[in-house]
Amino acid sequence: MTSATLDGAASPAPQPSASEPKINWTVLILGFVGMVIGQFMAILDIQIVAASLPQIQSGIGASADEISWIQTAYLIPEVVMIPLSGYLSRLWGTQKVFLISCGGFVIMSVAVGLSSSVEVMILFRAIQGFVGGAMIPTVFATAFTAFPPSKRVTASVFIGLIVTLAPTIGPTLGGHLTEMASWRWLFFINVPFGLLSFFLVWRFGNFDKGDPSLSKGFDWLGLGLMAAFLMSMQFVLEEGSKNDWFADDQILLLAVVAAICGPTFVWRSLSYYNPVVELRAFNNRNFMVGVVMTFTVGAALFGGTFLLPLFLARVRDYSPAEVGTTMVVSGLAMFATGPFAGRLVRILDLRILMFGGFMLCAWGMWDAHAATTEWGFWEFAGVQALRGVGVMLAMIAAQQVTMSTLPPHMVKNASGLVNLFRNVGGAFGLALLNTSLTQNTALHMSELTQAIPQTDARMQEMLTGMATMMSGSIDPDGAAMKVVWGILQRQATTLAFGDAFAMLALGCAACAFLTLLAKPVKPGTGTAPPPDAH
Repeated sequence: MTSATLDGAASPAPQPSASEPKINWTVLILGFVGMVIGQFMAILDIQIVAASLPQIQSGIGASADEISWIQTAYLIPEVVMIPLSGYLSRLWGTQKVFLISCGGFVIMSVAVGLSSSVEVMILFRAIQGFVGGAMIPTVFATAFTAFPPSKRVTASVFIGLIVTLAPTIGPTLGGHLTEMASWRWLFFINVPFGLLSFFLVWRFGNFDKGDPSLSKGFDWLGLGLMAAFLMSMQFVLEEGSKNDWFADDQILLLAVVAAICGPTFVWRSLSYYNPVVELRAFNNRNFMVGVVMTFTVGAALFGGTFLLPLFLARVRDYSPAEVGTTMVVSGLAMFATGPFAGRLVRILDLRILMFGGFMLCAWGMWDAHAATTEWGFWEFAGVQALRGVGVMLAMIAAQQVTMSTLPPHMVKNASGLVNLFRNVGGAFGLALLNTSLTQNTALHMSELTQAIPQTDARMQEMLTGMATMMSGSIDPDGAAMKVVWGILQRQATTLAFGDAFAMLALGCAACAFLTLLAKPVKPGTGTAPPPDAH
């Protein structure tokens, strides 16, 4: 088997084996790199605004409730395009779908950056997420269709780096961009890279041809059911924790819509002759296990990227740049792990890699459950390193297990499903974590206040001392009580974050053992071994 070249290491030009067709590697790699740049932008834009929402809020005069929609409006329509892109790629061809997606994404990035009101920004962010969503799964499909089997591991490692790095460095890049220029550059930065991606794919990305016959009998009903199901579910997951879940009439209504449209969409997809999304890939056992793993990777990846910046902002009062600097450890760990993961995939059973990756991630998250109000860069460095290495190993191994055992005609649809489950896993994880933080903060606050009554002698002494220090204020006793309440609230918030980190750790540990349900695979290819090798 020839060595990989996509990682930039010096190596001889690849020689095709007797079973592999002759490939123009320069054209293939340049076209693929162009697609990867677009994929990186589309994933990066999910989290790039995370550390800069206060600045955006003040810049466009949005309320606290409205500003959260800057992220939500991007994610909800994106989940519809991700599975739909498989059908469009088969209909029009990968190159045409990607170019339309990339061009629309760049135009909408400029429109979002120029927005002067929150309503206009939310509209353009929704369109940006929808059109840009096609860039994510088309890259996965290309890695498993355009590359010969001996090079798919290298392409998969390359994609794994992008998928894990983009959301991790999003807050880092966003925080520094906002401080150095302005929040509008969070979106303008997409323009030069988007144009580069568009050019490379236009010039070198003619990987396949479309099949216009698929337009006959297009399943409009299936598309409507899928859109209603996915958008309703995503909204419930994104907004449920903020609105007390089913106590809110809108959340309850959309949950009912999702519960009805979801099963109806599955029935339609399995019974219609030309479905929008082909679900028969779930008959493949490794695909099924891999999808569950990808769902968990999404929760661990987006959950960890969500919790740490929030902890640093709420508990430590870090600025966006300080949050970004602290978060960089995860990105460095993932980047350093990528080349080693590519080699391990070639020599180890992929189930071992998935198991080890999830256990490392669980170890890192469990260490973080002991976080205190004094934890900062160095205390979280080990946590982020373990999580970064674990997520990278699990991601790359799961990609191989999930995709490589499928027949070629299922790859494009399956790629959309894999990416959909990763995003839904992230949304599901964030919903659980948000709910956990809200409920456990209140619970710990109640426990702390009950454990330290105002009649306690030490509490009275503290209040008296603080009141004396604040004797120049209008209400010294009230000011002292406010300070004590703030101290208790900060401690309760810290304990709630510890519970959330522990929840992620237990979820990753449970999934580590589920990896053992996958069938054995041949190292280096991701394909199932022949029967006599089992």
